[in-house]
Amino acid sequence: MTTATGTRAGHPSLLDFPFSWNGTQVPAEVEDIRAATPVRRVRTIAGDEAWLVSSYELCAQVLKDDRFSLKDTSAPGVPRQYALTIPPEVVNNMGNITGAGLRRAVLKALNPKSPGLLEWLREEAHRLVDRLLADGPTADLRGAFCEPYSAGMHCRILGIPQTEAPAFSRSLDIAFMNAPCPVTGARINWDRDIARMTALLDDPATHATTGLMGELAALRDDPDYAHLTDEMLATVGVTLFGAGVISTSGFLTMALVHLLTHPIARDLLRARPDLIGPGVEELLRVNLSIGDALPRLALADVRLGDVGIRAGELVLVLVEGANLDPDKFPDPHRFDVHRDNAAEHLSFGGGAHYCPATALGRAHARIALEVLLARLPHLALAVPPGQLVWRTGFMKRIPERLPVTW
Repeated sequence: MTTATGTRAGHPSLLDFPFSWNGTQVPAEVEDIRAATPVRRVRTIAGDEAWLVSSYELCAQVLKDDRFSLKDTSAPGVPRQYALTIPPEVVNNMGNITGAGLRRAVLKALNPKSPGLLEWLREEAHRLVDRLLADGPTADLRGAFCEPYSAGMHCRILGIPQTEAPAFSRSLDIAFMNAPCPVTGARINWDRDIARMTALLDDPATHATTGLMGELAALRDDPDYAHLTDEMLATVGVTLFGAGVISTSGFLTMALVHLLTHPIARDLLRARPDLIGPGVEELLRVNLSIGDALPRLALADVRLGDVGIRAGELVLVLVEGANLDPDKFPDPHRFDVHRDNAAEHLSFGGGAHYCPATALGRAHARIALEVLLARLPHLALAVPPGQLVWRTGFMKRIPERLPVTW
């Protein structure tokens, strides 16, 4: 039964979600709703109703239960979290990759132990710090380090020239928007990027690398892969670049925000570089880089805590609620590199859609922090934290700029 306002009878009035784009503090609503109504009715950016799940136990249940589908969130007529900025069939990207028989090739490319990748990451981090030092403070650490470091890594993984990074990066500000209605520029950028990646399949320079696109291009001569079109192969490259760069650069930026606004944690990792590995795990747990929530569509009626979810309803997994749940992580706001269960956070998702690039993401952040803290031991914000400007309507919480000095 619903009331005149569209909410379920007996449930609190709708809350507008997301709550806050400020990445320096947990939104005030999170702890209140997790304690009182861990499955709470909200209104999304698109204006539709959804269930927001905020406790660790229930978030993990949703992510592991096949009755909650990611693929079906893109189906026509279902409640939306926000307007799609990619073709609907691309939403379930890893599922498509698996169905096309490309999962092994993609996982091989995302393995940080692939020959020379870790050495390349360290050299690239040093090169970017050299440029920072040459130019002198102040600098925008997001624009001058985090984004080119991530984009460069993904060019190397794909086996495309480093000079391609700006061309594919220019689409990301629109591709990862959270907008209530369709975004005109999204389709323009998608078509341009697919055409550009398709052309790279025929580029001899791509074939000469050990990267993913060269390997995919070679499959076109294999009769077992005759079902693959150039557009399908290009889609793999475009989506891995976009999702990968946004995820890794967004997390690294927000990890640095946390360290720069929590100097005790920063000083610990600077003094004890051997703790940067577990430090990255804690930064994954406490950081607020996931700006919205992980969407799933209920395929059947499911009991979730005290709430009955109906088939066809949208469920949103609030990762920051789960990761800061004191029932799972005692004293959850404390940065503790010795926390026994830190790796059980949900920042990489869970279940069938657990992120396949977890090891790569950890290595990417660990090497960046090792180099930055060693080379710039006095790294600090160049402005008061309250002066950071936060991007709105985006899938990641990020500051528009991260001004630093050293």
